[in-house]
Amino acid sequence: MCGIVGIKSKKENVCLSIYNALTVLQHRGQDAAGMAVSDVNGLLKMHKDNGLVRDVFSEDQMHSLSGHVGIGHVRYPTAGTMRNSEAQPFYVNSPFGIVLVHNGNLINTVQLRKELYEQDKRHINTQSDTEVLINIFASALEKNLNEDLDNECIAKAIEEVHHRVTGAYSVISIILGYGMIAFRDPNGIRPLIIGSKDDGTHMVASESVALECLGYTVDRDVDPGETVIINNQGNIETYKFKGKTKKSPCIFEYVYLARPDSTIEKINVYESRLSMGRYLAKKIKSTLTTEELNDIDVVMPIPDTSKTSTVPLSIELNKELKEGFVKNRYIGRTFIMPGQKIRKKSVRQKLNTIDIEFKNKNVLLIDDSIVRGNTSKQIIQMARNAGAKKVYFASAAPPIKFPNVYGIDMPFVEELIAHGRSVDQICEEIGADKLIYQDLDDLIGAVKEGNSDISEFDTSCFSGKYITEGVDDKFLQNLSKTRLKSNL
Repeated sequence: MCGIVGIKSKKENVCLSIYNALTVLQHRGQDAAGMAVSDVNGLLKMHKDNGLVRDVFSEDQMHSLSGHVGIGHVRYPTAGTMRNSEAQPFYVNSPFGIVLVHNGNLINTVQLRKELYEQDKRHINTQSDTEVLINIFASALEKNLNEDLDNECIAKAIEEVHHRVTGAYSVISIILGYGMIAFRDPNGIRPLIIGSKDDGTHMVASESVALECLGYTVDRDVDPGETVIINNQGNIETYKFKGKTKKSPCIFEYVYLARPDSTIEKINVYESRLSMGRYLAKKIKSTLTTEELNDIDVVMPIPDTSKTSTVPLSIELNKELKEGFVKNRYIGRTFIMPGQKIRKKSVRQKLNTIDIEFKNKNVLLIDDSIVRGNTSKQIIQMARNAGAKKVYFASAAPPIKFPNVYGIDMPFVEELIAHGRSVDQICEEIGADKLIYQDLDDLIGAVKEGNSDISEFDTSCFSGKYITEGVDDKFLQNLSKTRLKSNL
């Protein structure tokens, strides 16, 4: 899913602000971090490496990263490998010095790599689809270049990018000596939000919380297919995509990925999770028998994402809400850790039980979602070891049955516990006494409460219906093979 940020200031050094914004977006990626800054003369300074933001940037490195315009990235690996050479930003020097960060996944990278080599005469050095994207952009700039670089040329180049590239991509780029550019794919799958300060400083980021924490006014979401250009003088111009656009944000942002204090597409993430809890409570009431409902002594969230949904759920069910798990806040988010072996090992390091809250009780555990099932299985066993008599389990999201191809690490159907299994089979696999999933229509309804104007969400991991063309069985098989090799 990754987190991206870009800041253009008239006179202030932006490196510390970018660093602070990346720490706010750290939940979106813990594998690598990077930053590139430039002054008005176009001198580029860049640093990137594997690790958390606080570990990648030392005090000495921060002193060297001075400039009035800059971009940053926290990486969550879904395409390519976990080598630091594939950390972002990426840089090319032709036809101009261009540096770029990207959130999302491209679908037609195989075709684009071939085109870049045969038609555009450009060489790709890594497996990263971001390197493909920056070269497509650079090639389009070269084709549309007039005597001098101007906004019209940039807008036309991004039009070409939209016509050539298929997939999810929210992008922030710097053309050295010219300014900062931001654009979003025509379906608006991954988020991108713009804000400003009274002094003329502009900021673009993956989530509104990054802007708010740095004192920016959140102006709006960048529209699907839209191009935003902020030149070195601080002048801002926007260009709409002339082709077909449709706002189809990823619904999993609201379930898990985004921070609860963010607002994406005018939908407050916290409020959407409250609604998910209310809908899930109704599903639990309609699924469990009266005896089973009466059997439940306490409701417990699995920290942290599900806490918001659990509060209204406990009220609707008229059940006592208890904290039965304590989270070690110095362990990263289990779901986005690279590699299944690391993910399996981290669960017991991440959570511990308050045994007195489980002893001789029938508990209803609430989680935001169930992906591979390993975490759920271990948590249920932890509850039993702590003394729980029965463990009911409910998910605020529907069964995840299909790969996500737009920037979330769900590429293998074999790893998804809900793929090819019934709810009863999943229940038996994770060791619960009863398992209840949110219905997809209810999840959509919960999120749409914040903005009824959105007619479609990307729900592909639940429904198997993909927003873009090109996602067929052959593509999914190749994706699994590629990701399997990169994890070896």
